[in-house]
Amino acid sequence: MTQATYVRTDFLPLDQLTPFEGNAKVGNVPAILSSLRRNGQYRSLIIRDEGDGRLVILAGNHTAKALASHGEGPCDYRPKVGGVERPCGICQNQPWQPGARCEVITCDDDTARRINIADNRTADLGTYDQDALAELLSYLDDDFEGTGYSDDEVTRLVHTDLPEGFEEYGEEIADKAGTTSREPATAFVHTCPNCGHEFQTGATGTDA
Repeated sequence: MTQATYVRTDFLPLDQLTPFEGNAKVGNVPAILSSLRRNGQYRSLIIRDEGDGRLVILAGNHTAKALASHGEGPCDYRPKVGGVERPCGICQNQPWQPGARCEVITCDDDTARRINIADNRTADLGTYDQDALAELLSYLDDDFEGTGYSDDEVTRLVHTDLPEGFEEYGEEIADKAGTTSREPATAFVHTCPNCGHEFQTGATGTDA
């Protein structure tokens, strides 16, 4: 037995699952819980059946913690989307015992460790198209619950205006700095009105 082999998909009680020993990721459980309550469980836990009755969580350890932190249902969480109430994405406002949808696999110890490491690390290696992200967030009508983004974070992401008192770079500033003239450039020192950082343009063309 080497690589992961799919066995089944099942809904398993959390008290039957064992967290991966040595999991290095420190996840944001409250943020995951917020997403689960608003959106439901859209990704299965990856569970290794070790064959001796032990079912070990290779991927999704913090999702399991978030589901456990919800506790037994029903709860009274009912978000409004477009003015219409929806039930909790975890318990549906019904009696519920903490559990999760799981993809059960078999594999050897080496593969189990690699799956846990890769699941944590590969997400860290990604980057964002900031314009595409801002556009996606703009469709949510200023309701960012369950996305992992706060109102302040979204404001900073989509706010493109320059700080008050900070001139946008254009031909006039370029002319002042001597960058469009054949005459020797004059050095100008500029100060950011927000942070106080000083930088120089013109003669040196580099930050001070």
